[in-house]
Amino acid sequence: MPAEDIRRPELAAARLDSGSFRDPESRVFYADGEVLRALSAEGLADFEALAQSALFARAQAEGRIVRTERVDDWRALDLPLVKEPAAVLRHERVPFVSYPYEWPFSMLKDAALLQLDLLRDALAEALVLKDASPYNVQFVGARATFVDVGSFERLRPGETWTAYRQFCMLFLYPLLLQALRGVDYQPLLRGQIDGIDPFAMRALLPLRDRLRRGVFTHVTLHARLQQRYADRAGEIRSSLSRQLADPALQRRLLDANVRKMRKLVERLRWQPASGVWVSYGERNTYSDEDTRLKEQFVEEAAAGARRRLVWDLGCNNGRYARIAARHADYVVAVDADQGPVELLYRDLREEGNDRILPLVMNLADPSPGLGWRGAERRPLWERGRPDLVLALALIHHIAISANVPVREFLDWLHSLGSELVIEFPTRDDPMVQKLLAGKRAGLHPDYERERFERELRELFEIRKSVELPSGTRILYHAYPRGSGAGSAAAASGTRAGG
Repeated sequence: MPAEDIRRPELAAARLDSGSFRDPESRVFYADGEVLRALSAEGLADFEALAQSALFARAQAEGRIVRTERVDDWRALDLPLVKEPAAVLRHERVPFVSYPYEWPFSMLKDAALLQLDLLRDALAEALVLKDASPYNVQFVGARATFVDVGSFERLRPGETWTAYRQFCMLFLYPLLLQALRGVDYQPLLRGQIDGIDPFAMRALLPLRDRLRRGVFTHVTLHARLQQRYADRAGEIRSSLSRQLADPALQRRLLDANVRKMRKLVERLRWQPASGVWVSYGERNTYSDEDTRLKEQFVEEAAAGARRRLVWDLGCNNGRYARIAARHADYVVAVDADQGPVELLYRDLREEGNDRILPLVMNLADPSPGLGWRGAERRPLWERGRPDLVLALALIHHIAISANVPVREFLDWLHSLGSELVIEFPTRDDPMVQKLLAGKRAGLHPDYERERFERELRELFEIRKSVELPSGTRILYHAYPRGSGAGSAAAASGTRAGG
C-alpha cells in the first residue's frame, strides 16, 4: 500500500470547523489537537503569493497575523470539502476564541484598525483581503491577531474593495452607534450574524448624525445607492472594473479609500459613564480589610496548582483576574457591564498583556450558539472548559436581579467540572439590600446563607471558607463532586478561529 494511503488514526479523525464553510478555497479543521487549514488549488496560489511577500513574515513576527506553516503529511486526511484540497496549513492555536458581540468598544475598534492596516499593507504587495469580517480577528489577551490567512488573495485586474459593505455592517456601523449615540452594539451583532444593514443603520440615526462627515458617505449615501441600484449590481461592478483597468490607478484608488476609512474609524471615541470610574475599583463596596483578605483567599486558592485556563465571572476591574493570571496560562475575564471591561482592556493593552482576555457578557443570558445550524459561533462553555472558576460578587446579581434560582446557578457551575471560588453576600449586605428593595417581599426564599451552603455542599466539596470582616460576605473554595477537579477542562480543547 502506498505510504500516502496509510491513515494515522489522529489524522483520519479530522473535524471540520463549523464556522469556516463560507470560503470554498479555504477551510479550517482540527486534527490531533492542531488547528489546520485546507486550501484549494486557487487558495494555494493566493497563499503562495502571500508567503512570498514581505508582509507575511513581518506581520507574523509582530503578532498581527497568526503564525502559520505548511504541513507536508496531510494526504491521509479525510476532508469532505467542496473543492479538492491542494495543500494544508498549520496555525498557532488561539488560547480562547471570542466574538465581536463580546468585545468592548476599543476591542472592536482595534480589530477594525488591524483589518484596515493589513489591507493597506496587502495592497502594496498587489494583494487584497477578500472579506472584512471581525470574526477573522481573535485576541490573545489584549493583542488583536488576524487568523484568517485564507482571506488574502492576489489583486485581480479591475477589482474594487469588494468587502467594503461587510466592513461597514460589521465594523463601522457598530462603532458609530456606540460613539455617536451611546448604544451598545453587542446585542445587535449577536442578533444578526451578518451585521447591521445600511437601511437599518440610517434609521437608527437622527438627521443631524446622518449629515456628519463620513457618516453621510458611508451610511446615508450608502443606503441610498443600495436602494437605487440593487438590481444593477453586476452592471455597476463591470463599469467600475473597466475604469480600474490600469493596475497602478486601481491600487492608488483602493489605498485612498481604505486610508479615508481608517481616519474615520480612528476618530471614533467612546467613554464609559462617569459612575463606572467609581465602581471600577469596588471602592464603594468593600473595606480595605475585606479587600485584603479577599485577595489573600483568591491568591491561596489560585496558587494551589498551575491552571491552564481560569474564568473570572463578574470580573469588574480585573483585580482578581490578575491574581489568577499569576498562577495560570490564561484567564478569561467576563462582566455584563461594558464600562469596566472597556477600562480593563485599555489597561491590558497599555501593558501589552497577552494573558487576560476581557469580554462583555451577561451570564444570565450568555452567548448562545449562532449562525448556520446554531454552530457557526459556539456558546461560551464549548470553547474551552476552565480548570478554575472565580464567581466573586456575582451570585446576588444572578439570583436576585435575573431571578435565576440559586440551585440552577450552582448546577451550571458544577457542570463545568472545575474548581470554584465563590462569594456569597448575605441578605444583610448593603448591595443585596439594594437589589431586594425593588422586589416583592418573600420573592427569593432560596437566597439564604444556610440554604446556599447546603446546596453548595450537595454539588461541591468545600475545602475552605472564610467570612470577611464586614460580616456580610463569605468566600468558599470548593471542588465539584462526581468528577476530579479540572477533568472536564482536560477533556475539552479550545478552538481557534478561521
